Amino acid sequence: MADVPKELMHEIENFEKIFTVPSESLQAVTKHFITELEKGLSKKGGNIPMIPGWVMDFPTGKESGDFLAIDLGGTNLRVVLVKLGGDRTFDTTQSKYKLPDAMRTTQNPDELWEFIADSLKTFINEQFPQGISEPIPLGFTFSFPASQNKINEGVLQRWTKGFDIPNIENHDVVPMLQKQITKRDIPIEVVALINDTTGTLVASYYTDPETKMGVIFGTGVNGAYYDVCSEIEKLQGKLSDDIPSSAPMAINCEYGSFDNEHVVLPRTKYDVTIDEESPRPGQQTFEKMSSGYYLGEILRLALIDMYKQGFIFKNQDLSKFDKPFVMDTSYPAKIEEDPFENLEDTDDLFQNEFGINTTVQERKLIRRLCELIGTRAARLSVCGIAAICQKRGYKTGHIAADGSGLQQIPRFQGKGCQCFERYLRLDSSFFR
Repeated sequence: MADVPKELMHEIENFEKIFTVPSESLQAVTKHFITELEKGLSKKGGNIPMIPGWVMDFPTGKESGDFLAIDLGGTNLRVVLVKLGGDRTFDTTQSKYKLPDAMRTTQNPDELWEFIADSLKTFINEQFPQGISEPIPLGFTFSFPASQNKINEGVLQRWTKGFDIPNIENHDVVPMLQKQITKRDIPIEVVALINDTTGTLVASYYTDPETKMGVIFGTGVNGAYYDVCSEIEKLQGKLSDDIPSSAPMAINCEYGSFDNEHVVLPRTKYDVTIDEESPRPGQQTFEKMSSGYYLGEILRLALIDMYKQGFIFKNQDLSKFDKPFVMDTSYPAKIEEDPFENLEDTDDLFQNEFGINTTVQERKLIRRLCELIGTRAARLSVCGIAAICQKRGYKTGHIAADGSGLQQIPRFQGKGCQCFERYLRLDSSFFR
């Protein structure tokens, strides 16, 4: 970057300083993570909820039959018809339905469940044009913190991922959905509610018994694993007498809320701004620094900051760029993957989307910033994995990973594996 002016080089060096998480910081984050995981399993609890998922068996791979599943995440509703073969094989047919942006903060709590039920009806009509003779069991993947005392209930603890719909928190979401399904005469029964991370864990275990964790790198960040009932203090007095203390229990960590006290995570002023202007300030600190939903906004805030200081985009109208979250994760991904020496795709992106003309030097700074933000997200994300591996004493195994972060952030898995091995001194062969 020899052709970059001195003032921009100074900014790049500053960004490298604030967005690079050194080895000692990663180790400190992981150590504090383990403490918080243990605290979450206690009766008193902590910032990380560590929610028992009431999945108390390991899949054998012999399960068979037809099942429906819906996955309500941050941006899409996914409806899936799953056919289990009984020999660790399966087939799926699925459709995606984009959630309207306004639905995240709608004031009508019924609107979300009506949307899901309507999408289910559309899917059923497409897949079963002749109708259904018997009700189909439905597993509801609900990617938000929900308390459970049995497999077919889920009391929403709090909204995450930018959602803030009234009169749903502290209520069981299963009957809310079932009511709208029944209202439309759809022959479906909601038999299980599961977090997407727990679902990733169980689904991977069906085909690969070496699976140790399920993790999500997407709109949110989270991990799930199997613990032992005797090690989960908060379960004391909640298990029936016929359940042995050695029984496994799937734990949905919900560790996007890690370090809400701001003890160990290296926050920048951009992270602070995102938190303060979010629907839930002071919550989901780890998620806001590492999940795909926020990476584009971190980039935008940094660029706006440089513009206001007179370093970039001089004498240009940034009105189209001044809207929060106008850049999603796809923007930094496209910029980092720009194949041209002069970053012509990046030039086109800023001109076409925001009416901003950029110089080659500005584009080089922007790409370096994208690399730094994505690498920080990957490194922080694997601290949660490292903490669980150390807590459970895992030396070998596989980590089942899913989410838009894996697919959209260039070399996300490679960056995470490098951090896992080089800085946290763990075997990167866990990742698959």
